[in-house]
Formats: sequence, structure tokens, C-alpha cells
Amino acid sequence: MKHYLSVNDIDSLNDWVNEARELKKEPKKLKSLGEGKTIGLLFFNNSLRTRLSTQKAAMNLGLDVIVMNFGSEGWALEYADGTVMDQGTSEHIKEAAQVISQYCDIVAIRAFAGLTDKKEDEAEIVLNGFKKYASVPVVNMESSVGHPLQALADAITLAEQNTKKRPKVVLSWAPHPKALPHAVANSFVQMMQLQDADFVITHPEGYELNPEVTKDSVIEHDQKKACEDADFIYVKNWSSYNTYGQVLNQDKNWTMTKEKLGNAKFMHCLPVRRNMVVADEVLDSDQSLVIEQANNRTYSAQVVLKKILENN
Repeated sequence: MKHYLSVNDIDSLNDWVNEARELKKEPKKLKSLGEGKTIGLLFFNNSLRTRLSTQKAAMNLGLDVIVMNFGSEGWALEYADGTVMDQGTSEHIKEAAQVISQYCDIVAIRAFAGLTDKKEDEAEIVLNGFKKYASVPVVNMESSVGHPLQALADAITLAEQNTKKRPKVVLSWAPHPKALPHAVANSFVQMMQLQDADFVITHPEGYELNPEVTKDSVIEHDQKKACEDADFIYVKNWSSYNTYGQVLNQDKNWTMTKEKLGNAKFMHCLPVRRNMVVADEVLDSDQSLVIEQANNRTYSAQVVLKKILENN
């Protein structure tokens, strides 16, 4: 594996999860692996968990870390070929990626969807631009359509918390005041398709995800019915895919409550809007796994970086 761009780059989810859990027991055991090498973390969007956990994971492996926030520090990049650069962009991805490759042994990118042009978002111009022109491995720290580091952390959390051979896992849409991307939901669905689980997606009509992602996953529009007898309920907002990037519904009847949660464990990637996405009584309860998920972000990143260092 040279790059880690999506959940599809995982050759064996079970093996990766087990490896991450071993790293968690002794995080600095392999500190010599990255000695003398540098990772560049490039942020085109804000971050809390992703930045800190990926930086910590890199440090656990002995890597030096360079962080750059392109929104406030970098030149505006151009991605199209043959463009006459007489407008707002100052530097082309061709030069930028090659230059950064001289400074770094691994490059990690965070660049969200714009949610205005579906075709452009699905083209993943930032992530794929670096993949095309960089000469070093590229890691996806959340792109327009995927968040594979989060999905791997979720898989680690499920493995740590699950007590059944075939648990029931629900991905539930929830209301939100802003239009949010599909990346977390997409990668969680792809990760669950690799699991032996009873998996259900629930959302209001009009909030169907990309059918090429959901494939034959079970979809239920009745949230209460979907959540019955669930072992884990992962709650996340996303905007409309068909009416791209639009907020069609802010119905707070979809907010996750203690009644709907039942005996299930609650999951969310954070940050989360309290009493909009989820009630305080759920988020502050012993059934909430959000802090464990956030902690496992370090070890999902660490197992990815370990594999890249070993294979490159």
C-alpha cells in the first residue's frame, strides 16, 4: 500500500484493527520506524481531532511533523491543466506537490467538499492532485467524499465494545442547522460493508446517500423501527445528495434521544451539536462512546502510517 485514500485501501479490516489495538497497548514501541523522516499535514479546512491525533500518531512512530494551514498560510492553488492563471490562484498543484515532496516523506491532506458542485467534489481535485503530482505517499485526513481515518477508528471502537458475534449497527441521520458533507457517512458505510453485522441506514426521504456507496445496504425511513434492538447507533448529519448540498429537513424528531437509543451504545465522530443532533442525556451517559472514538483516532492514524513506512 502506497497511499491511504479510502476504506478500500484496507486489505484486511480485521487484521488492521487488531494491529491498531496492539499499537494502543504500547504506542511508542516502534518509534524508530519513522526516525529521520518527516510527514507534512496540510489542512485546507479546520480540524481538532484529525490534526492532533494524526500528529500524535506520527510522533509515536518517530516522525518529524510539519503542519500547514493552506486557508491562512498557503498560496491559493490551481488544479486544472492548461489554465491561464490570470485570476485568484497563485500556484499550480504540479509545482506545489513536487516541492512539498522534497520536504516530506509522507503528505496528509484534509480538504472538504464545497457542496455546490457534485461533479467537482466527487473528482476529489485536491486529494487526487496531490496523488498525481506528489512523489511520496498521500494520506486522506478527510476529503470531499470520504473520511477513512475516522472509519478505521470507528472499526477499532466497535471491536473493543462489541460482545456479540453479529451485532446490529445503525447509521442514523440527525438534524443540523448547516449543510454538511457526506464523507463520514460514506466511509462508515463502506467500513460496515466489510463487517459481519446487521447494518441499517436510517434517514428521512430525500437524504439518500450516493447509491454507489450504499449499494445493497438496508435503508429504513422509520428511525424508531431502525433503532429497535440495536447494539450500536452511529448518529451523523449529512446534506442531500440528490438535491446536492441542500438542507431539506431540520425535523428535531430525528434528534437522538435516550428513548430511541434504548440499550445501544451511542457513536458520533465529533464535533456534535448538543440537543440538535443528540440529547445531553445520551451524550453524557455511560452509553456514549464518543470519547473512546476520539482516542482511537490516534491508533487508526498510527496503523496507517506504520504500514506506509513499512511498505515505502
